[in-house]
Amino acid sequence: MAGTFRELERVARRWSARTEDTEDIVQESLLTAHAAGRGDLDVLANRRWIAAVIRNKAKLAARSAVRRRAREDQWRAVQPSSDAGEPVSVASLLSRLPPALTSVARLALSGLDRREIGHLLGLTDEALRKRVSSLRKRLGALGAALPEPGQALTLELAYGRIREALLPILLRRRGHFATHDPDGHLLIVRRT
Repeated sequence: MAGTFRELERVARRWSARTEDTEDIVQESLLTAHAAGRGDLDVLANRRWIAAVIRNKAKLAARSAVRRRAREDQWRAVQPSSDAGEPVSVASLLSRLPPALTSVARLALSGLDRREIGHLLGLTDEALRKRVSSLRKRLGALGAALPEPGQALTLELAYGRIREALLPILLRRRGHFATHDPDGHLLIVRRT
C-alpha cells in the first residue's frame, strides 16, 4: 500500500505546479476513487483511473491558482496605497471593517450579485442597500473603492454558459438559487 501511495505521489508531483500540494491532490483523488467504487488499489485499472484523476485535479488546481493570482493582481491595481506607497493588502483593508460590512465586501468581491448576497446574509433589499452604502463610505474613508458590478468576474470564463448549466442542477437539487465562484465552481443554495 505504501508503495502504491508513493507511486501516486510521483504522478501528482509530475503534474502539480506546486510540490506542497501533491499529498492533498493524492488524498482527494483517493476519496474520489472510493466514492466512485474504484478504491481497490490492487486493481491496475483502478490505479490508472486514479492517476488520471490526479492529473485532472492537478491541472484544475493550477488553473485555479492562475485565476486567483489574476484576481489578486486586479484588486491590487485598484486598492489604496499606504503612506509609504505600498499597496494595502485586501486582508488588512477588510480587517478595518465591522463584521457585517466585511461579509458584504467578501461576497461582492467573489462576484455575487445583490440578490445572492441578500439571500445568503438573510437581508431585505433595503437593509442590503444600507450596508452597501455604509461599505462604500467606509472604503472611501480608507482610500479604496468597492469594485464596480462584474469587475470581480473578468477572467476568461464562459460565465453565460456556466449560468446556463446551473439551471438544470438548481431544479434537480431543489435549490433556492445557484451561482458560481470566480474560478467557475458551481454553488447551489437550498433552504433547510
